Amino acid sequence: MDRFRDDEQRREIHKAKQSILNRSMTVHNAANPIEFPEKPFYFYPSPPSIERNGSVKKLHTSSLGNSFKGTVKKLCSLFESRSKPSNLQPHSPTKPTKSFNSENSRVSSFSELGIKFPGTEDCVVIYFTSLRGIRRTFEDCYTARMILKSFRVKIDERDISMDSAYKKELQNVLGEKNVTLPQVFIKGKYIGGAEVIKQLNEVGELAKLLRGLPLRPLGYTCEGCGDMRFLPCSNCDGSRKYFDEDEGQLRRCPECNENGLVRCPLCCS
Repeated sequence: MDRFRDDEQRREIHKAKQSILNRSMTVHNAANPIEFPEKPFYFYPSPPSIERNGSVKKLHTSSLGNSFKGTVKKLCSLFESRSKPSNLQPHSPTKPTKSFNSENSRVSSFSELGIKFPGTEDCVVIYFTSLRGIRRTFEDCYTARMILKSFRVKIDERDISMDSAYKKELQNVLGEKNVTLPQVFIKGKYIGGAEVIKQLNEVGELAKLLRGLPLRPLGYTCEGCGDMRFLPCSNCDGSRKYFDEDEGQLRRCPECNENGLVRCPLCCS
């Protein structure tokens, strides 16, 4: 009897295990289309059933699409008309630029100007300003001075900001009222401004123009003014006025300029 009971218990346990196994298989089986339906996977390119350009087609076929296309055409025509040059305006001829490539025209182009400065055939004269009010002008003056000083030739520097007589002198030489700075004269001949000096220096023509001029000793400094080119007036001590004992009143000093300065007799001609 005990053996019969043991067999029945084993059969019941085996049935229980089989039922549990069958339930797990039905739960986790992905092939069951009712409980876990398979999701379709789409790969590029998309199937023909899906129309990705449907919204774009609707936009172009609708009235909104027609107005949108008209607006785009108007904008395109507007920009094209602005970009195209007008045929009514005549084309301005291009101005010929000075070339320094031809050896015959390098120096002759400056001598043909006909502007000469008598009394300065043995030096270089540069009119400039030391004021920094206009940055571009100050930089051009500084550049031209440094280029000329690198050749160690004798340079007569005339600062119009220190003496207004230099400005009047330059206007008389050039024959113009409005002059730009700097202006350079070499051996009594007018050369030009900062751009001309830089171009001549780059092509090596500036050294030829300066050939034959007396050289300045290396490290030389004027003992009278310390290369400042001006000294305080000794007659009025820079006040621009002196007392006339005969008339008993103050008078304008005739020896100094508007700044109460006189040119250095050692380094300024």
